[in-house]
Amino acid sequence: MMGDAVLLMLPALILLIIVGFPIAFSMMLVALGFGLYRFGDILVLQFAQRVHEVASNYVLGAIPLFIFMGAVLERAGIAERLFDALYMWTRRLPGGLAIAALMMCTIFAAASGVVGATETLVGMLAIPGMLKRGYNNSLIAGTICSGGSLGTVIPPSIPVVVLAPIVTLPVGDLLAGILVPGLMMAGMFMLYIVIACTLKPDLAPADPEPDPRTLGQKLGFTAFALVPPAFLIATVLGTLFTGLATPTEAAACGSFGVVLLAIFYGRFSLKLIFDASIQTVSLTAMILAIVLAGSMFSGVFFASGGMTAVKGMLDAFGLEAWSVIAVILLITFILGFAVDLISIVLIMMTISAPIIRTYGIDPLWFSIVFLVTLQTSYLTPPMAPSIFYLRAIAPPEMKLKQMYWGVIPFICCQLVVLGLLLLFPALATWMPKVIYG
Repeated sequence: MMGDAVLLMLPALILLIIVGFPIAFSMMLVALGFGLYRFGDILVLQFAQRVHEVASNYVLGAIPLFIFMGAVLERAGIAERLFDALYMWTRRLPGGLAIAALMMCTIFAAASGVVGATETLVGMLAIPGMLKRGYNNSLIAGTICSGGSLGTVIPPSIPVVVLAPIVTLPVGDLLAGILVPGLMMAGMFMLYIVIACTLKPDLAPADPEPDPRTLGQKLGFTAFALVPPAFLIATVLGTLFTGLATPTEAAACGSFGVVLLAIFYGRFSLKLIFDASIQTVSLTAMILAIVLAGSMFSGVFFASGGMTAVKGMLDAFGLEAWSVIAVILLITFILGFAVDLISIVLIMMTISAPIIRTYGIDPLWFSIVFLVTLQTSYLTPPMAPSIFYLRAIAPPEMKLKQMYWGVIPFICCQLVVLGLLLLFPALATWMPKVIYG
């Protein structure tokens, strides 16, 4: 009974991941084993077709372009100047340096869509300054980890680009849908910092040094630091949301724009382009290997009657639509502790997308809820990937326990946004209707 045996594919995959196999190879190995058992030698043709589908997928072409944008932004020194400009305006607010760091994370998430790069870059810029001014270590950790996680839910987001073909929805709809929840989350993070630092000023001592610059000097410095990156973001998201460009074309515009930015700020060099290109090739190869493996895994799963078996199991338990949603989100949350974002999107949504449609659930709304759940898992101890990124750049005086405690208030903010999405689905569907009718 292969239709029932195929349900063992997911446990087998998780077992290989726990043992320590790379995720892409784990998915390929499970697909190969079950595929040979079910289809025999003809499986080779099916896998060849999957390779062709991934290699010729036009939407996935946006991935290396967005990665290249982030890599150039990281190396061109644009971030330092922008961070100084933001802090110049927030320094008098309670926790002003932390708020500037979160604003930086939001801007860079909107400029590149790469999660780890945003957290690492802003962390290296902001942590020394916050430690120097006596900021609480837990507040520092929570700020950097939560800000870095915004790359999942602030467009353009690479997980969204990967998710769109799986749920057969336009990338533009998903990017527009995730925009409002992403900005809500960033806003709630900043609001929490202001309230917490107002109630407990010792969390973030005020900067005793007044800014010596006049208002005109501040405006000039801000315009020089902020307007070009803002124009880059507006170009990418504007051409995408207005329908003037596909996601891949918008990413290409952004890649060209970020090179112009490097020239504008006098940081352009062949070494910069070479280093950014090497990083782009490395990350793209990893992501597309996982995408290909996920395609092979899903191909064997569906062709072996996996969806029929899953639907039959759900019917046997008599689960209603909300119960099915809860089960999928819970499994997603747990997988987020050990599996990277792209792999979870491929594993969970490949199986879940057809199921939610049979229950009459709006795939656009569910995709947004899924991404917010994924981001919350990304930040949640004990296995939070966001904390692992922070540990790589944090000084020795920042302890792991402080990092765990620091992210908890920000997780509560994420849960509030998730609850609002569940109660008010229009938060996820309103923006796509406004933009695309």
